[in-house]
Amino acid sequence: MSSSQLLVFDFDGVILDGMQEYWSSARQACLMLLEDQADSITLPKEIPNEFKLLRPLVHHGWEMVVIAAELKNTHSQIYKKGIQEFSHQYPRYCKQILAQHGWNPSQLQQALEEVRKKALKHNPEVWLAQHQPFPGVLKRLECLLSEGINYVVLTTKGALFTAELLKRYRLKPYLLYGHEAGSKTEILVELSRKYTLRGFIEDRRATLEKTIAVPQLKSLPCYLANWGYLKPNDHKDLPQEIQLLSLKDLANPLAMWP
Repeated sequence: MSSSQLLVFDFDGVILDGMQEYWSSARQACLMLLEDQADSITLPKEIPNEFKLLRPLVHHGWEMVVIAAELKNTHSQIYKKGIQEFSHQYPRYCKQILAQHGWNPSQLQQALEEVRKKALKHNPEVWLAQHQPFPGVLKRLECLLSEGINYVVLTTKGALFTAELLKRYRLKPYLLYGHEAGSKTEILVELSRKYTLRGFIEDRRATLEKTIAVPQLKSLPCYLANWGYLKPNDHKDLPQEIQLLSLKDLANPLAMWP
């Protein structure tokens, strides 16, 4: 086993806030997929509040395209059932919307990444500027080495796009894993066999709950980033293996974390 000690960070919602880009790219991917209906589709350039409220439910990028498709008219399930009901039955509604349009997740993910590749090629500064770091996070990452700790970025965003954003903010993680590398739990298990893992910081509670359910990861400290894209009740009644982490906590030496 390597002597390196690693902290593993999710990317979207933990290091960077990319809400503007999520909507812009999901909107464009949706319009591209439904180009034959373009004249009858109304999707605002401004981020709909419904999209912001549903973003904490998203696990994979293609789901944002599903949400964009559902927001294209006022007769959709989101407007009929309301955000609370749609959120409660989110996986079921995602499947229904995919079936309604004859889509599959790979097709939507490909469309989303095509939009992002075009943006990086033709308007890189605009695309990159749609992401903003959370306060104090970049500075904290830079200081980790002084504690003898390297950091890893583990994200469901494509590695290509993540690498461009890391370069923009002069961040150099020890390792980077995008969605192409496999599931987060699989990668964490792989890392745990090679390195000493000092923690996993993530803003999606469901991901952390999956993590603590894996026997090989029982000793991995798990932290829910309270500055990220949390659902209203995500911070309540957390399992004892998951600690709520604030930006103030993050700024402290690791030994002082909850």
